[in-house]
Amino acid sequence: MSKQKSEFLFTGIVLQSATEVPIYRQLYEALRQAILSRRLRPGQRLPPSRQLAETLGVSRTTVLLAFDHLFSEGYISGKSGSGTFVSATIPEHLLQVPATAAPPAVGSVPQLSERGKHICRISSGNARRQQENLRPFRPGIPGLREFPYDIWNRLATRQIRSLHYEAFGYSDPAGYAPLREAIAGYLRVARAVNCEAEQVVIVNGSQQALDLIARVLLDPGEAAWMEDPGYGGAKEALRAAGISLRAVPVDAVGLMVAEGIRRHPDARLAYVTPSHQYPLGVTMSLPRRLELLEWAARADAWIIEDDYDSEYRYAGRPISSLQGLDRQGRVIYLGTFSKVLFPALRLGYLVVPPGLADAFIAAKAVSDRNCPLIEQAVATSFITEGHFGRHLRRMRLLYQARQEALLEAGRKHLGGLLEMTPAETGLHLIGWLPEGADDRAISVRAEQAGIQVPPLSAYSLEEQQRPGLMLGYAAFDELLIEKSIRQLRRVLMPGMN
Repeated sequence: MSKQKSEFLFTGIVLQSATEVPIYRQLYEALRQAILSRRLRPGQRLPPSRQLAETLGVSRTTVLLAFDHLFSEGYISGKSGSGTFVSATIPEHLLQVPATAAPPAVGSVPQLSERGKHICRISSGNARRQQENLRPFRPGIPGLREFPYDIWNRLATRQIRSLHYEAFGYSDPAGYAPLREAIAGYLRVARAVNCEAEQVVIVNGSQQALDLIARVLLDPGEAAWMEDPGYGGAKEALRAAGISLRAVPVDAVGLMVAEGIRRHPDARLAYVTPSHQYPLGVTMSLPRRLELLEWAARADAWIIEDDYDSEYRYAGRPISSLQGLDRQGRVIYLGTFSKVLFPALRLGYLVVPPGLADAFIAAKAVSDRNCPLIEQAVATSFITEGHFGRHLRRMRLLYQARQEALLEAGRKHLGGLLEMTPAETGLHLIGWLPEGADDRAISVRAEQAGIQVPPLSAYSLEEQQRPGLMLGYAAFDELLIEKSIRQLRRVLMPGMN
């Protein structure tokens, strides 16, 4: 390939700053696709990192991070002083089919296993929908513009420069030991979790955590309690593992344990979000927590405590985690950095009873060996050097102000149309519609108007909920909130100008 053609390829790479995907991940994917499609040929030399950074208008750290991932996966190789090259030994089965190959017949269906078909049915396209552009009032997204990327990039640069060559081999499937220590220390203080670092297992986000729990603790066909309404990601993960879900209603103080026992006494597991029930936002009371723990001990069952949004509490006193109240070793505690840092990081953690640690580590090793080391090391420094705590305090104040702006805009523009009540915790609140309203139809109309307000009914298994909409506020400033609420008013009153 000529020098001119090579330079054209690199200048043609488009990187988007207004997205939750980090720039280095975008560059990594662009180069990876160029290698797989043979636009970058085996043995072709890549530009020096400094030169490529100048060409693309990004920092050298960004290029080094992208190169590091490509190097660790075998797409590129090189030696100090001689340059970086596309690997000459990329397996043929990884390369894309040549453009001259006949496309598959329209409407052809791959021969999936029954499990594969089941996963496709329950997913319903949610994975692809997660990649859609961020629009008001999409819930579950933190303030990405306010994240201290300069600090994160500085820590990443320092980690890359200090890594020994042995760090580029396989690492502990349980996770980076200093990160496990940092997480255990944080949870003991902030959430009253009773744990040591040896009980912490680092995972690639909450979805992998749920998949591991289901495969380690339950057999296909066994039953699990699911909050109704409840988190769709948990439903999908448990169903994909062959678990039979049993809907248990939620009231003002959390999962109705007595109803669960009455309706589904055969359950072997309960999935709960006690700190900030998803999606209703209620906090499970202490008596209800103790009742749930008593059931688990008596029934020889397990509890998944998804401590969703516990970091962001604006009113009331926090209640100790279920895990911290557990004296029988029945609780598996689940946390993630997706909401407190950024979703693209894909780092989460489990705290498991001591007797289960080896089993979970073995299951993690079988599924994907280990989480990326550099991200773990950077996250460790971010926590231990105090940036994590400062970021949480700053964002807690910001999110509280944004929630207040949303409530005020609702009072001004949505009176009689949507009843919004303050949320004590979390990144979203519920807007209640009048009885008889079709929240799914309203959500579709809002989507067409450029607004994302998921319908509450979409989160139900069996219970008929009062119609409502979920409104996330964390990722949107006050001006955009005000503008979007006025737009939502036009959706709720189609006859208005």
